[in-house]
Amino acid sequence: MTIQMSSYAGDFAENKDVARALRVEKIMPALAKGEIVILDFEIVTGATQSFIHALISDAIRMYGDDVFDLLQFQDCSLTVEQVINIVADYMQESL
Repeated sequence: MTIQMSSYAGDFAENKDVARALRVEKIMPALAKGEIVILDFEIVTGATQSFIHALISDAIRMYGDDVFDLLQFQDCSLTVEQVINIVADYMQESL
């Protein structure tokens, strides 16, 4: 499954409620089935840490490092990639 993040977040991903809805309604059910989830950030120029945290933290908490075998990120700007790495590193350290 590919999720076009710009369809939900526009060009700047900051709404935690949107991120939470994506996590609950799409990401976690797909991961539970063992499906690959591609988060495509094309057009998204930036994202807040709180958005990315709301989007992926539960998946990391539940599946640990193995989640990144199924949860993939595509077409990330350098800014978005850095925020994802910060959140992922923080979550992995807290496990």
